[in-house]
Amino acid sequence: MTSRSRFDGDPGPDATPPRVLVLCTHNSARSQMAEGFLRALAGDRLEVASAGTKATRVHPLAVRAMAEVGIDIGAYASKTLDRFLGQPWDYVITVCDSANERCPVFPARTTRIHWSFDDPSRAAGTDDDRLQTFRRVRDQIAARLRVWLASRP
Repeated sequence: MTSRSRFDGDPGPDATPPRVLVLCTHNSARSQMAEGFLRALAGDRLEVASAGTKATRVHPLAVRAMAEVGIDIGAYASKTLDRFLGQPWDYVITVCDSANERCPVFPARTTRIHWSFDDPSRAAGTDDDRLQTFRRVRDQIAARLRVWLASRP
C-alpha cells in the first residue's frame, strides 16, 4: 500500500502531510530560516526539510535572528541535497538563484517554487549591521511563507 499525500484529491484517513523541501546554496541561513518558519506556522500539516547544494553549518546569526521571533533553529544541522534525492516531495522551494539553477529534476508531481532572497551571510559591517540584514531576510521569508500557506487548501 502506498501512502498518499493530502494533495492527492481524496486522500482518505491514511494521508501523509504534504512534503516540502527548501533549498539554498549552503543550507546555512535562508533555507534553515524557511524550515523553521514552516515548522512553526504549519505544525503537523506539512512535513518539512531543508538542504543545500553544498552543506556548511547553520549560521549563528540565523539562529539568533530566528530566536528573536521565538523559533529555535539552534539544533538544526546543515544537510546536502543528495540526502533527499529520490524521495517524494510535493513541493521543492528554492530560496536563492544558485540553488534554483542547480536544482535537479524531481518527479512530475513535484511543484517547484522559486523565491530569491539576498544571502544574509554575505552582509558586511559590524555584527549589528549583519544581524540587521539577517532580520530583514528573515522577515521577507516569513512574509512570503505566510502568503503561501494562506493560499494553500
